[in-house]
Amino acid sequence: MPRLQGMERKDLLLKNAQIFISQGKSLDQFASKNVKVLVVGNPANTNCLIAQTNAPSIPKENFSALTRLDQNRARAQIASKLNIPVDSVQGVNIWGNHSATQYGLVTPVAAAIGDQAWVEQTFIPGVQQRGAAVINARKSSSAVSAANAISDHTHDWLVGSSGKTVSMGVTTDGSYGVPKGLIYSFPVICHRGTYRIVQGLKIGAFSQKYLDATTKELQEEKSGVGL
Repeated sequence: MPRLQGMERKDLLLKNAQIFISQGKSLDQFASKNVKVLVVGNPANTNCLIAQTNAPSIPKENFSALTRLDQNRARAQIASKLNIPVDSVQGVNIWGNHSATQYGLVTPVAAAIGDQAWVEQTFIPGVQQRGAAVINARKSSSAVSAANAISDHTHDWLVGSSGKTVSMGVTTDGSYGVPKGLIYSFPVICHRGTYRIVQGLKIGAFSQKYLDATTKELQEEKSGVGL
């Protein structure tokens, strides 16, 4: 069920949970154990966790949630700000939940932006609220941009990201202090059907508060569906 104007995330969670329980069980029973599962239906991270939990015979790393759409939007914002081509904007990734708590970390390009006020007051809220803005404008969620992001995500996951970091909602393993057992968007590098979470990035106090907030939301969603 798509998110409609005026709907809260909890409404989607309640309506879609049963759907993804059924999807997970069907995958567990009928799909190849090598299947790659990309969950797009919102709330994508927790729906991915629901499906994954109900498909215990399929490796957890074969499940991911779409946050590439948010990364694409974040890169477009920065490109517009700097008046440069979108393809030249690298190192911008989405952390956490595909929701209004997601965090676009721009540390590698912050010096080029040179405007922390814009980052805090325009960029971060713009990334977090872009989905709602699209719904308000179109009276429905995005279609073509989401399809393009699905294509980007799937291509890089299966073919490889050529050493570049991309955003994927993946199973947490304790990286960056995020508790295990969630589906959380990290910067990853993909190689022929596998991915690895990029390690060693410096997370300052300013960014950490956003990471903590989105982690808390994911934990609450997980509890809300009884996982």
